Formats: sequence, structure tokens, C-alpha cells
Amino acid sequence: MSRLTLLFVLTAALLPAQTKKILAWNTPPEGVRELQGITDKARIVAVSKENVMQEIADADAFLGDITPELVRAGKKLKWVQTRSAGVERSLHLSGGNDLRDSNIILTNNQIVQGPEIADHAMAMLLSLTRGLPGFIEMRKQGRWQARRGALLELNGRTAVIIGLGGIGQQIAMRAWAHGMRVIGVDPEDIPYSPFWPRVVKPDQLDEVVPEADVIFISAPHTTMSHKMMGARQFDMMKRDSFFIAVSRGGIYDMNALVKALDSRRLAGAGVDVTDPEPLPEGHPLWKFDNVIITPHIAGRSDKDAARMTNTIKENIKRFCDGRPLINVVDKQKGY
Repeated sequence: MSRLTLLFVLTAALLPAQTKKILAWNTPPEGVRELQGITDKARIVAVSKENVMQEIADADAFLGDITPELVRAGKKLKWVQTRSAGVERSLHLSGGNDLRDSNIILTNNQIVQGPEIADHAMAMLLSLTRGLPGFIEMRKQGRWQARRGALLELNGRTAVIIGLGGIGQQIAMRAWAHGMRVIGVDPEDIPYSPFWPRVVKPDQLDEVVPEADVIFISAPHTTMSHKMMGARQFDMMKRDSFFIAVSRGGIYDMNALVKALDSRRLAGAGVDVTDPEPLPEGHPLWKFDNVIITPHIAGRSDKDAARMTNTIKENIKRFCDGRPLINVVDKQKGY
């Protein structure tokens, strides 16, 4: 090797690696500054609907939910990071399969909001089994009235958890801590745990629904899970059982839930997610006193934002260093 060639090689090695252009969708200036401080190998660019088409043509990565139009325009895109656990808005429910069928890596924030959502799910169940909505109404009226017959004990009862991923496993641990027997429903081979001693595949759902004192919905919304809790499954539920949904509204049939409540088959329900969403004013679900409805906020807490940001920061460093990313989504499965 000549001196000139050696000098060129050494000089090239000292130069910084090519900067990665990473678009941050609807991110405030302080958020952009925080992400920019992670590494000098990335250039973080804030984008909104006004400038995203101008910036995406030469972008290497995109932080946020992406549309098929943006995927087609992003000829250099190699990585998309969603801020949520669900990825349906970027995949099969986005109006096209451009991202799903591309070589672009998709990552999400799975598990990150597990503690909050599991707490919320159990709070809904406990509120219903301990009659708290009724007592809250009595407090408004300044009325003291015992209702011992309406209060239930969770110990010894059965919880069926549809979706035993990061969120479902957190729910299972909390249900187990209350003395409940847990049955998981999941398409993956979930390792045995004393928290969930029995796990069945989705095609066995009808076998376990009649055993449930409460059914939790914590699965991702995919083409396979769409409306998997339908009219037949609600008809099979135990009389005076409970239904709790905290992942996506598209996994259960809303009309069937309303019918099950109307017929008094269910003792109560708690839903943080609905279909349609937001739940329209005047929808039949609003009329039930034994239903708790929250506006898709189960994943919110004083700690979730920091954990979500840390996942994104770690992936930015990994992407710029050429290392494997974390929380990679199987785009064909949708989770």
C-alpha cells in the first residue's frame, strides 16, 4: 500500500460517519433538542403535515405513525419507530400495505406501558366487584347505605386474558396476586409461569370463555384478532361475569357487548378502548350504570413518557451505530 493510499484510508477513518436524518413527527422543540443530544451521528428534524413531504425524500428514519403516502415518498427510509405499542395505524389499517411489504424495519413501544395499563384494568375490575360506582353516586347524594350483597371477592375466581404479551402478563401477575386462576389466550408459545399456568391458542378461545369470571382484552389489533370477541363469545360468557378491554376496541364486537349488558348476562364492564373511538355522544354504552368508560388513557401515568422516550433514544443510538434495534415488530403478524 502506497503512502498516499495509506494516508487516504487513515483520514477517512477519522472522519465522522455519515449523519442519519431522522424525522420526528409532531415533536415539540424541547423534545427535538432532547433527542438531538443523544448522538452526533443523527440529525433530528421536526416535521408536521406542513413540511413532512419536503423532508422525507432523503430521510433515513421516521419517529411516529407513518402513512402509505409517506412510505412511498421516503425512498431512503430504513426504520420507522412508533410511539405506541399498537402499530395498526402504520400497517394493515393505514389504507395500504406499503410499510408491511417493504424492507423498512418497524419498532414500537411494546411492554413500556404495561404497568399503567395493567393497573387500570385491575382498577376497573375492582371498582365493579366492590361496587364503587354505586358508592360514589351515594356520596354525591350524601347518602349512607350498605350494599353487602353486591360485593364480590376475587380470590378463587378465573380470569381469561386475551393477549398474553407485555401488557397481558402484567395483568396476569396482578390477577394472581388477588388469588385468581389465570388462563391466557395467545398465538405465541408463551413459557410456563405460575402466574399463568394455562395458555391456549386463539382457536381454543371458545373452550375457555365459559370458564371466565372476567375476560380481559389486552391483545394487539391485527387482522387475526379483529372482533375475536364476537356475539357468540359474549353469549358463552358466564352469567354475572365481567368484561374489561384495555388494548384496542376493534378486538371485540361493541353491539354484542351492549346486548350482553342489556340482557343482564354481564355483571359489568370496563372499557378504555372502543370501536368507534371516541365513543359517540348518545351511544347505548353510555346508559349503563355498571359500565366504566375511560377515554383511552390506560397507558398514561407519571412514568410512562420517560420510559417511551428512553426506548426511542436507545433505538436512535443503535440505528446510528448499525446495531440491532429493540422492540422490532413482525410486520406480517402485526405485533
